[in-house]
Amino acid sequence: MRTLERLREAPVRTRSGWDLAHVLHHSAQSIEYSLEGFPQLKPAWFRASLGGMALAVFSARGKMSHGLEEPIPGAPVIASGQPLRAAVEHLVDALNRFERHSAALAPHFAYGALGKSEYTRAHLMHLANHWELVDAC
Repeated sequence: MRTLERLREAPVRTRSGWDLAHVLHHSAQSIEYSLEGFPQLKPAWFRASLGGMALAVFSARGKMSHGLEEPIPGAPVIASGQPLRAAVEHLVDALNRFERHSAALAPHFAYGALGKSEYTRAHLMHLANHWELVDAC
């Protein structure tokens, strides 16, 4: 949260095709979908096998790697060039909503059913993976 707050003051850039606002909105989408349900799920056999194995590998090594310009399947397109402040607010709001959430969580589109601690770890690894392409100016 401190890093997100600093983004309001310290300019940064990304080394990907997505600008930072796009990355933050994408990350917020992922968190929101864990609360509300993802628009499209991989087949049940995938979530129960390959998807679950991928998350287990990521968790074991403490690091996720995924296509850093791949949208969430079925999610609305995120426009480039949006104001950074609004993107920061969107992600902060999503993180706070996730933190307060006490009901069951929606299945992840690729990993399947996850508990709160598993989702927390997945969300943090997701953010960290995208952050690998963020540079201070």
